[in-house]
Amino acid sequence: MAAADGARARREGEVLHLEGRLDRAAAVALWPTLQALADGARALELGAIQALDSAGLALLAEAAAHAGGQVEIRGDAPGLAELRAAYRLDPQLNYAGASP
Repeated sequence: MAAADGARARREGEVLHLEGRLDRAAAVALWPTLQALADGARALELGAIQALDSAGLALLAEAAAHAGGQVEIRGDAPGLAELRAAYRLDPQLNYAGASP
């Protein structure tokens, strides 16, 4: 599924692939599709993300939650580490210290 700005999400087996620019516009456009795609996913592949803002991070965190909260995060989106630290998210994009 493609968003208006070129962001895309697709599922291959248990891996949810995200690519493009994940910003506010992409988060709004991709959210309805991502809910269904994320269900049961075991990994989020982020290596093809070109840019990420806080709305994109929220989209990723919600996708991880829909996948069950214990997904493997693959690849590295630009700015992900800084945004995770700012919002106190752990490596699986859950709030640090939150109960499982």
